[in-house]
This record gives sequence, C-alpha cells and structure tokens, in this order.
Amino acid sequence: MRRWIKVTVAAAAVLGVGGWIAEPYVQDWMLLRGACAGALPADAVRRLAVHGSHFTEDTATSHERLGSYSCSLAFEDDEGDDALLLRMEAYTRRDDQDREYMSLFDEQGFSPSAALPAGLPGFVDRFGSLQFRVPCPDLGRDAEGRQRRMTVRTVFGREAAAGQPAAYETALALVAAASDRLGCGARPLRAPEGESGPPDPEDGPRAVPFGEADGSCARALRDTLPRPSGWRLADGLNDAAPTGRCDLETGDEDGGEGEHGMTFAAWYGDWSRRLVTEDGVPRPLTATARCDGEAASFALSADEDVPGLGKARQRALLRAFAEEQSRRRDCTDLRVTG
Repeated sequence: MRRWIKVTVAAAAVLGVGGWIAEPYVQDWMLLRGACAGALPADAVRRLAVHGSHFTEDTATSHERLGSYSCSLAFEDDEGDDALLLRMEAYTRRDDQDREYMSLFDEQGFSPSAALPAGLPGFVDRFGSLQFRVPCPDLGRDAEGRQRRMTVRTVFGREAAAGQPAAYETALALVAAASDRLGCGARPLRAPEGESGPPDPEDGPRAVPFGEADGSCARALRDTLPRPSGWRLADGLNDAAPTGRCDLETGDEDGGEGEHGMTFAAWYGDWSRRLVTEDGVPRPLTATARCDGEAASFALSADEDVPGLGKARQRALLRAFAEEQSRRRDCTDLRVTG
C-alpha cells in the first residue's frame, strides 16, 4: 500500500512540473534565459514583443574559427503565427564585412542611412537594421597591419516594436555577446539616455534652416556655401560611425520644399574604396584620406543646374567637408579628385 502511495505522489509531482513547464509565461522565461547565449536583456526584449506576445523559438549558429556568430528569437504575432522578433549576425573576417557593406550601398554609395546617437559606432542601414563596427583589440592586426574589427547587424522583425529605446539596449547587449563569443574584446557600449528609438533611414534627419544648424557639416560649409540663408540642412553625421551623410536642399526659412539638393557622404574603412573609383580611376567629386590605418572616402552628389554651384564651387564644398571630417577623425593624406 505504501509503495502505491509513493508511486502516486511521484507521478503527481512529475505531472505538476510538466504542467508548470507548459505554462506560456514559464516557456517565455526559459526561452529568454537561453536565447543568444543568455545575453538578451529580458525587460527590454519584452517591450519589443508587442501586446505582451509570447516567445516561440530561438536559434543560434556559431563558427568561431570562421569568425561568425548569429542568433534569433521569434514570437507570436497578432494572428498567433510565428514572427521574427530579432536576429543578430556578427563577423570578424574582412571578406564577410566587405560583402555586408557591398549589399548595403549602391554603386555610388548614396543609399539611405541614418545616424545613431553620438558615440555609438554604427548606423541604421537602408533596410532598417542597426549596424555596428567595433575594434577587436584581442584579435590583434591582420596580415596587412590593420586593426581587426567586428561588424554586427541586428534586425528587428516588422511585427516588433523596434522604434523605441529598448531596441538600443537589446542591440548593444547582442554586440557584447558577439564580442565575447568571437574573442573580439570590444569595449562595452552604453545605450543612449533620453533618446527615442532608432530613426527610420527613409525619413532622414530633420532639416533645419542652415543658419540654425550647428553640426560639423554646417561648420564645414558655412564659409563656402553660396547664399547660406537659402538652404536647409539635415545633418546625419556621427563621429564614431563607419558612414554618415548630410543633405542640403534649397528652401526658405518656413521650410518650403526645395527645388535643388545635394548630399555629402563619408565612408570609413578600406571597403569604401570601390565607392569612389571605377576601374581604378577616381570618380568625379570624390576625395580620399587615411584614417586609423585604413582608407576613408568622401563624395558629393548634386542636382543638375543648381544656381551658383558650378563644378569648381562643388569641388570647393567637397574639400571643405572632407577637411572637417578628416580633422575630426585625425586623418591624413587628404586628396580631392580634380
């Protein structure tokens, strides 16, 4: 009789534990605890899962010898189907990084992008992913003497509430996890305080009358731009990011839509050489420099027939822009085409 009681109690305990594990909130806790090597900040990720949806699946792939690591987390969308919440991919090999940037920037390099808050070494690419490029001191230098670096892309699913500060906290936790997994040794990055979520690259930064702009782009062009009061400036530069741009358009103080525009862009890293050359020949209205042991490239794209902006003036504007960016990043060997 006592044996039967013990068996019954044990069976009940097993069923109880099984029922507890089957609870959706317990499954959420278990998935979050194990996803992406346990690096995800639970509170931030829950804020990204709209409507308190439950998590459904996590994946991870790691190839330390090949310098790559990825992980993902799915959740339940409004219709009860599995949907991507986030996916991270990290690379420390130069070829993988170059391939990543080649897919982001078109032939001329002026694909939409948006700056992350100052101090964060990254940008929002044209697909809305958060891109980071960080030095890897623990990996030393490559065969050409360049500091090894790591590129990390964090993608948030269309159903996720990615346009909020929790996206920064989550993405930076993933950068740290990738650094640990791949032996990068990158310094920890802090999420910005008092910021809204990551910007939409299609919207771009807010344009203001040129006289009200105070960023590095305005300072560079103030003495060279003809009739500054007739321009509006959207500054999307970040001194820590591998790319940045600023856009100008003709317009009045009331923000009327401009008829003409021009875009200044900067790219940092040897990968950028292809954006300013064609068959080894420098493209018009481009410039190059050396920054932190690698190539830096600058370019200007302007509408046709902009009043007062012939090629000579455009080249002078490009030089002023490139000189200011080179000064801010302690670059050398600045050369402007033409």
